[in-house]
Amino acid sequence: MSGPDRIGAALNAQALLEQCYADIGSPALESLSWEECGELSFAVGKALDATVQPKSFWYRHPVRLQDKELGIGRPYEVNLAWFERPGDGIPLVSIGGLTNVSQRFDFLAVDTSPGLRVIGLDLAGRGRSGWLAEMTDYHLDSYVEQLRQFIEAQGLVGTAVLGSSLGAAAAIRLAATTPELIGKLVLNDTGPFIPASRRKRRARAVGRHYTFRSPSEFFRRMGAATRYSGLAPDAVLLHNSYHKTRWSYEEQARTYRHDLRALLAYRREAVASMDLWDDWKRVDCPVLLIHGLLSDATSAETIARMRGQTELSVIEVPDTGHTPLLCDTELAKLIADWVKNQRTYDNNVTCKPAVSPRRILYASGS
Repeated sequence: MSGPDRIGAALNAQALLEQCYADIGSPALESLSWEECGELSFAVGKALDATVQPKSFWYRHPVRLQDKELGIGRPYEVNLAWFERPGDGIPLVSIGGLTNVSQRFDFLAVDTSPGLRVIGLDLAGRGRSGWLAEMTDYHLDSYVEQLRQFIEAQGLVGTAVLGSSLGAAAAIRLAATTPELIGKLVLNDTGPFIPASRRKRRARAVGRHYTFRSPSEFFRRMGAATRYSGLAPDAVLLHNSYHKTRWSYEEQARTYRHDLRALLAYRREAVASMDLWDDWKRVDCPVLLIHGLLSDATSAETIARMRGQTELSVIEVPDTGHTPLLCDTELAKLIADWVKNQRTYDNNVTCKPAVSPRRILYASGS
């Protein structure tokens, strides 16, 4: 490995971001335009092969997962978007959390290629995927079914699956109920249990309509929202936040791409803890847990209980909360090594990010 690849996708993207920012005159954030913000995002995309185009498949939402009173009472189809960088590597199907989109896995995809072929799926109501018909159609078993149909439709039976937060919960349940579909599990800071207190805080934060009227407001608020996700350069934060939002001509502002009803459905469920211990007992494949040591979602007690029921390896990420951003090159190497070699760690492995982030855009929020 030589040249820009040696420093990893995140730092390569950061260098292109800084050069673009200088080329447009290094404006103060308060005077930065949306057009210039778009230029910066495009510059970051150059480091990640921005030519990768979304693909899609038709998910069929069954009657059994619809509310008996509010559901439309017949199966219906929703187009779900997914991304991959073509290659012969081991497939790693990746699904994000409550508000994540598949571009969150772009840095991991670049850093683990060609050994892994990272495939990012946008769940219904997120990113570039279609929306479900009713708010009551958004629930864990619906996400499990989307993942199941995707794996089968793409001929990926027995694949490795990486899930962050909500995506991890769906992967755990699918591994428990249809074990032949998943060969390995990578859980990004999510186990079978998340306390209600944490879920309620998250539900309050996301369950409302947001608009971003200016780039400076966008950077400030997005930076604050990701301040516990670990060290990351501005290029990573910009890439993730820009792709999870879109321009709204009605609002004349950027807004989230997600269906707000999906988050309101989560708010209704979040009054109780997430408890998947019965599912966990049936998980029979190797599991890698990436644990942010400052996480308020995955506790030491939960991890200890997880160890008693399945083959578990743990990578600890210091100075990081729930769902690390997966943009650190060394962490990517560890993930790829585990997926390719099915290596079991007898002791926890610590992966401390080697580089402190440089701040241009998100200084005030993060």
